[in-house]
Amino acid sequence: MRKSEFNYLLPEALIAQKPLAERDASRLLCMGRGTGKIADRQFTDFIELINETDLLVFNNTKVIPARLFGNKQSGGKVEILIERILDEHHAIAHVRSSKSAKAGTLIALDKGYCCEVLGRADDLFQLEFKGDSSLLGILEQIGHIPLPPYITRADDESDLTRYQTVFAKEAGAVAAPTAGLHFDQAMMDKLKAKGVQSAFVTLHVGSGTFQPVRVEDLSEHLMHKEYFAVLPETVAAVQQTRDRGGRVIAIGTTAVRALESASRGGQLEAGFGDTDLFITPGYSFKSVDAMLTNFHLPESTLLMLVSAFAGYEHIMAAYRHAIDRSYRFFSYGDAMFLG
Repeated sequence: MRKSEFNYLLPEALIAQKPLAERDASRLLCMGRGTGKIADRQFTDFIELINETDLLVFNNTKVIPARLFGNKQSGGKVEILIERILDEHHAIAHVRSSKSAKAGTLIALDKGYCCEVLGRADDLFQLEFKGDSSLLGILEQIGHIPLPPYITRADDESDLTRYQTVFAKEAGAVAAPTAGLHFDQAMMDKLKAKGVQSAFVTLHVGSGTFQPVRVEDLSEHLMHKEYFAVLPETVAAVQQTRDRGGRVIAIGTTAVRALESASRGGQLEAGFGDTDLFITPGYSFKSVDAMLTNFHLPESTLLMLVSAFAGYEHIMAAYRHAIDRSYRFFSYGDAMFLG
């Protein structure tokens, strides 16, 4: 397929700039995976759509405060977005400044911290953070939550908690697994009380999730890499769900990518590493039966993924429906259940 087939016109007013007062207050567009039949509901109805035999698979990645601001020795302003932490003092990152930073450039940060540009890593930069403090410790003190580019305001204190799932555990993401943002602890408790099983995977969402596809022919697109991990207990939970005839329901496209990346051999296996899995229509899903997701950017790899899952025509019709009924889009927006 062609990139342009995944374009759609979205009124700017429908891009959610802030979260709703309550996590579970979002609307929920439900669509039959095979039928394309649409129903408008509230996210609080989600529990009614889940059976006791089902398994919910969540992404437990934790968003790090990955955006930093500083100055070169010349006084020039610098903005850093950590893409991946390599160890306690090293990272690869996006570095924005009036002139491209060269190897050896020192960047002064808040509270006396500093880092040095060691060199390039393709389109990114290799950075070394000086001093005894760990990089994660530095970010916790002076970092900002890296809100997506379509959120046009600066981050504020509320984003520290709201751009983070209530089950976040493994630090490393620079973007939230947004389908998980709809769950508060009360909803998690209700699902458990109903007897619904839960399992977790890790996929550290990178900033590449927001990068546009730049080629018209999708077969020529180079997918960004993200770290994932699927533990043996999650594999066992999936198998137990299969044995009792339940559905494996991925909470978010990142959980889908983790499960399907661990299924490349034909069946789900425990493992970890980098994945560049690019799912487009025609892909055969091996480990996921249903999916909760948010609404995705035009011409994005995530829109292509959900189109592969539920059918291109069905998804594009659902998006037209959502726009006509003023659903809220993207990270802080409403949800869609494909089951």
